[in-house]
Amino acid sequence: MKPRDIAAFILAGGASSRMGRAKALLEIGGVALVVRTVRLVESVAGTATVIGNPETYQSLGLRMIEDDVPGAGPLGGIATALRVSDAPWNLILACDLPYLTRDWLEFLVRRGLASQADAVIPMNTLGAEPLCAVYHKCGEPLIRTAIERGVRKVTDGLKELRVEAIERAEWKAFDSDGLLFKNMNSPEDYEEAKARLEAGTRSSHT
Repeated sequence: MKPRDIAAFILAGGASSRMGRAKALLEIGGVALVVRTVRLVESVAGTATVIGNPETYQSLGLRMIEDDVPGAGPLGGIATALRVSDAPWNLILACDLPYLTRDWLEFLVRRGLASQADAVIPMNTLGAEPLCAVYHKCGEPLIRTAIERGVRKVTDGLKELRVEAIERAEWKAFDSDGLLFKNMNSPEDYEEAKARLEAGTRSSHT
């Protein structure tokens, strides 16, 4: 894998209304979630760019860009990432997926680089997981057209793309606890992630 083959983006522009504060700034093991995600992604796909409000994250020293389409939600973030990317393939993740692993992301990137589709997206029990997926830059015009039509639901905005699915049977090998795509929406989710991941860190050092 050459560095120019894939770029990496983390979406951190959400309102975090259920959490009551910016999810990306919540700390696990003393590290802000968005920084934790950046470090993980950069171990797999090189320098990561965070899409969100630069003022919110300016103290973290991250590579930031603003969303092209404020108010369009994660779909707008995906379109922004594909516009600014200088790589054909793009790993795009939500910032609130604390259980992601390097092994899984390496597998996802390999599938993307080998694919002839416009996007490679894991499928879960309730449907697609488009905020932990790999997108080809060529999909940007179709996504922007959907946004211009008023589409905001991510899966609806991807309907015109050729999608290669990674079925549950394939990614379960990377998810023994069943948590891979569990995101942090509420304070309870945060406390659970903090307890699980900090306990795992302590046990790995004993």
